Amino acid sequence: MTSVAELEKICQKIMQLDPKMRSARIINNRGHLTAGGMKEGLKSLEETKQDEMMFMELALRVRMRRDFDKEFGHVHFAMSYRDKVIIMSFPLADDDVLLASGEREIDFSKIAFAIMDLIKDLREDHTKTF
Repeated sequence: MTSVAELEKICQKIMQLDPKMRSARIINNRGHLTAGGMKEGLKSLEETKQDEMMFMELALRVRMRRDFDKEFGHVHFAMSYRDKVIIMSFPLADDDVLLASGEREIDFSKIAFAIMDLIKDLREDHTKTF
């Protein structure tokens, strides 16, 4: 099991990958924030109460995506390209999830795979490649 301090360090490394990163957060399988947060000096686009709802919905969505693993293979990450921000989610072991966000101008193809490299030890099966 990875300690909260180690998870915080990983979140900090993710936010340092690119100046356009906004946040990196580890959400547990019940939808509660375990580690990470917004980049210092930035304000969240949503209210705190909406954060809680988003985290719970994300935890549920990650579990539901596993229903199609047999047909399509495992999900390595999912991304939403929105009007104001790019949001990426990465399934972790024990149905936890990494939620990362960045400005729309970020090179999301590079950043997503850089993040996957940073979190490889937090994933369910370390032998799978992407």
